[in-house]
Amino acid sequence: IKNKNAAAVQITAEQLIREAYERQGSAQTAVRQKVLDGEELGDYQMRRRREFEEGVRRNRSNMGEWLRYAAWEEAQGAVSRARSVFERALDVDARSQAVYVKYAELEMKHENVNLARNVYDRAVSVLPRVSQFWYRYAYMEELLGNVDAARAVFERWMQWEPSRDAWLAYVKLERRYGEAARARQVFARLAHVHPEPDTWLRWAQFEEAEGDADRVRAVFGQAIDRLGEQFMDQRVFVAFAGFETRMREPERARAIYAYALARLPRAKAQALYSQYVRFEKQHGGAREIEQAVVGRRRAQHEARVRADAHDYDAWLEYARLEEEAGDRARARDVYERAAAAHPRVADKALWRRYVYVWLFYALFEERTCGNVARARRVYEAALELVPHAQFTFAKLWLQYAWFEVRQRNVAQARRRLGQALGVCPKRKLFRGYIALELELREFDRVRRLYAKHVEFSAASCAVWVEFAQLEQALGEHERCRALFELAVAQPVLDMPEVLWKAYIDFEQALGNDDATRALYVRLLQLTDHVKVWVSCARFELRASGLPAARAVFERGSQRLRALAHGQEPGQEREQHNQERVALLDAWREVEEQTQGGEPARVVAQMPRRVRRRRELDDGSLEEYFDYVFPDDEQGARFKLLAKAHQWKQGQTE
Repeated sequence: IKNKNAAAVQITAEQLIREAYERQGSAQTAVRQKVLDGEELGDYQMRRRREFEEGVRRNRSNMGEWLRYAAWEEAQGAVSRARSVFERALDVDARSQAVYVKYAELEMKHENVNLARNVYDRAVSVLPRVSQFWYRYAYMEELLGNVDAARAVFERWMQWEPSRDAWLAYVKLERRYGEAARARQVFARLAHVHPEPDTWLRWAQFEEAEGDADRVRAVFGQAIDRLGEQFMDQRVFVAFAGFETRMREPERARAIYAYALARLPRAKAQALYSQYVRFEKQHGGAREIEQAVVGRRRAQHEARVRADAHDYDAWLEYARLEEEAGDRARARDVYERAAAAHPRVADKALWRRYVYVWLFYALFEERTCGNVARARRVYEAALELVPHAQFTFAKLWLQYAWFEVRQRNVAQARRRLGQALGVCPKRKLFRGYIALELELREFDRVRRLYAKHVEFSAASCAVWVEFAQLEQALGEHERCRALFELAVAQPVLDMPEVLWKAYIDFEQALGNDDATRALYVRLLQLTDHVKVWVSCARFELRASGLPAARAVFERGSQRLRALAHGQEPGQEREQHNQERVALLDAWREVEEQTQGGEPARVVAQMPRRVRRRRELDDGSLEEYFDYVFPDDEQGARFKLLAKAHQWKQGQTE
């Protein structure tokens, strides 16, 4: 096509479909031919056979064509010809299931029983794994009343060890004719081939339906022996116990539950446990079962601690099990064995889990056994084992101190905490010791501890703030102010903004506006952060009114403008511009929310956002957004005019 331009008149797909529908003619119906005599019938049959032969010749593997051919021959009453077509089809594909099924149905329809039997025999010989042939074969024999032949078919089938459904069909056959002994033998063979829990359950149901309780118990016993603990299913035990309950044997059922719960893990025995609880609500207590469960779990924990003696979580679970069981001697023995397996390496994470063993051991002796002396020896032994030169555990020292406080031995608690601070001072130890003295209302001791704490960590603003808040709570405002002054004078601080905020909040809480204003002045000499400017302006708004707050905002805007102009174009200048925008936003919000405010005054100073490019170190260009303030544009315009005037004077000269 030379001209590929669009046509002047466009045709849609809908128009094409409508036109095709309108042009199509009426559906042609097949011509019905009336056969008037035998000669015309012969011609018709010859023509149709020629068509079918041509069809199967063109596509021999199309079994549908063969089946239509055979069905037509059958319709013409030519059974022998239909049989011939089926045989020819089986020569082409001897494994076609549809051909065998239609072939056998043909013979059965025309009451050729032996021929149908031969077809099914050939089918099960060629395709022994196709179940429908066996089912149809056995059903045909049973339908003819030949039960022995049907049984023989099933026996031939069972030699191939089919699925469980096939065996159950065999059992149903025997039960329909009252052959319970034969059905029992089939179940025995099925349990040998498919020893799944469902097989044993079906067998037990059969025996229960026959009314033989001893045989039911024998079946369940064989199931437990054959399945073992690895393949055991809780449904077997639930069914066994349910059977004994129905037989009015609650003691037998309880023994079964005990046996099962002692051997099955809890994750695989949820339904069993629920059924057992329901059983006990009906028939009595659960002491024996609990003992069996504890024994099973005890064996599991023993296996875990033998596999890894440094698995302290396993030791703690083991000890908790013995505590819940109420066996104090066993629990103490477990704790002693766990404490003896101390770590051989200086790994703090491993030692932390080990120390928890001692902590739980001491709590067990104190609270469960009431043996205070033994609990004190546990704490002492734990403190001797920990390598304090490398690391320590504040929780151990603090729990020991609180233990002594509970025994009304405060002096010993203080000695231990003092020893801890001397050996290995830690922030957690200081805080724990201070919390203890605060509980005892010993504020002089608290002051001394805070003094040591700030001496130990002078750069920690949180410690200074806590110390000052203590003095503030005690009403010692001069002490509090002196502490804040000492804190802000430190050369190094980790979070100075927290300290200054606490100092300012303290003065504001006392209503000292002049002192607060002086603090803001000192802070603004140290930092130009936009949040400080905004906070100072809001303070002036509350203390002196809108004009004072407006003055602070103006000074902050000019300061941030000067900082931005003092930087070369780059990220620092962009940051100062962004801080200036944030300051103007806060200023505009104050003007809008305050009566008599002038928001338009601030809006006139708001910048516009522009897109710019800058060259990176690798020579590529990067786009970024910048802010252009009105005063910056005016200054740039004046500079341009000055340079133009200077150039004109040079030209004149």
